[in-house]
Amino acid sequence: ALKIRPELLCFDVQKHSVHTLVFRSLKRTHDMFVADHAKPVSLDETSHKVKMAAKLRADYSAVLHMPILKEGKDRPLGSNMPGNQNYAQPEYLITGTHAYPSGPGVALTADTQIHRNPSEGGVHAMALALPPSQARLDASRTAAGVGDIHRNAGGAERSSAPHSHAMSLLEGGGTKNSSLVARKAPTMPKPQWHAPWKLFRVISGHLGWVRSIAVEPGNQWFVTGAGDRTIKIWDLASGKLKLSLTGHISTVRGVAVSTRSPYLFSCGEDKQVKCWDLEYNKVIRHYHGHLSAVYDLDLHPTIDVLVTCSRDATARVWDIRSKANVHTLSGHTNTVATVRCQAAEPQIITGSHDSTIRLWDLIAGKTRATLTNHKKSVRALALHPRQYTLASGSADNIKQWTFPDGNFIQNLSGHNAIINAMAVNSDGVLVSGADNGTIHLWDWRTGYNFQRIHAAVQPGSLDSESGIFACMFDHSESRLITAEADKTIKVYKEDDTATEESHPINWKPEILKRKRF
Repeated sequence: ALKIRPELLCFDVQKHSVHTLVFRSLKRTHDMFVADHAKPVSLDETSHKVKMAAKLRADYSAVLHMPILKEGKDRPLGSNMPGNQNYAQPEYLITGTHAYPSGPGVALTADTQIHRNPSEGGVHAMALALPPSQARLDASRTAAGVGDIHRNAGGAERSSAPHSHAMSLLEGGGTKNSSLVARKAPTMPKPQWHAPWKLFRVISGHLGWVRSIAVEPGNQWFVTGAGDRTIKIWDLASGKLKLSLTGHISTVRGVAVSTRSPYLFSCGEDKQVKCWDLEYNKVIRHYHGHLSAVYDLDLHPTIDVLVTCSRDATARVWDIRSKANVHTLSGHTNTVATVRCQAAEPQIITGSHDSTIRLWDLIAGKTRATLTNHKKSVRALALHPRQYTLASGSADNIKQWTFPDGNFIQNLSGHNAIINAMAVNSDGVLVSGADNGTIHLWDWRTGYNFQRIHAAVQPGSLDSESGIFACMFDHSESRLITAEADKTIKVYKEDDTATEESHPINWKPEILKRKRF
């Protein structure tokens, strides 16, 4: 029989000091969080120089042979500013075969081989002396209406040649004569009339602040998430409670109902993102990855993708089926408060407490554009259901933008509070809800504020618990649902008895004074 000596069964366990064990624990923690996408990667000087050299060759190789700009070494900093007249003009040293002699057969001298740029005053004088080009005249003309054609019929035959030439110069925006044309100040166009909205129903049941709302695609019921850590499903027609779902261990900050499957998605301050199967009313998937509270989520309308945003300054794109973290959208420098998805580019839009809005390329997982016009945290975004436009809400202003590049349209000023929620319907009614409990309703096209609502808080609540955290139109767009700090859900509807005569628009065609940035 095989005999094993007992001393071979004894293994020496190496004892480590407390310092070594703590160091190893720190190293394991560091390795776990080393892929934190919120931290920017440190710049490597060598690789940056290689990259810039390659970029120079690729993008500017056609102009690298151009003459070299000679800067005066003794020229003081800022001497080329418009207010300083005693500055030296930049000179170009003419080298190679492209010389500029004063005439054929004349050799270049030390004075003629230096090409001096004309002074700024000379450039302006030359521009004023030149007549307006035909391209500028054509570009400044606009198509005439039918009334203009009838009104001016035969005008060319009746008018004399010098008079018509002067008028053409005036119409064309000639440089010399443009000051003679009286320009009309821009005025706000008349807004479309919208019926006022009134409080229709108050629903109680939550034991904490109501933070989020979602309406199911069939428009039969809607979902709310609250600070009492529950998700409640309510009948939209009657306002009665149908179901309560428990599972989160902190405030539920976002809910969304899928249009493609019987799933409900929720996220909360417990860093969890859950997928609920509404046939069994159970959690069937978790999406792990966020390092801090998850503040909002949205579903892509055409593909099985979920996007969440968090206090860890990132937004994450998840494959709903496989639970894979497809992209981590990093770039914001503070909490990402809100996210919206759409089928057209840009497919993901985020608003952050760093006061910027980012438009994302979903395929590459990178930023397409960053909108920096806001001066305060951007907590709310609203996509127009018919137009290719966006509204963003902040404590400084509500701003409207066009897609795909995020070009600025206009400011909607007047809601002087922290705007937590916004919604817009197909009729062009934009709703903004603020933390002081006020709701402002705007005409989307003109930015006219046609109604302001401040509903009373629930009996037994403090006046300070008057705040709007979320708002949403139902799919018929005849009901507006708001989630409030007095633990209630309020439902508003249009006043059917109102007419344009009984509620006229208090509008005057005043000169437009809104900021254009």
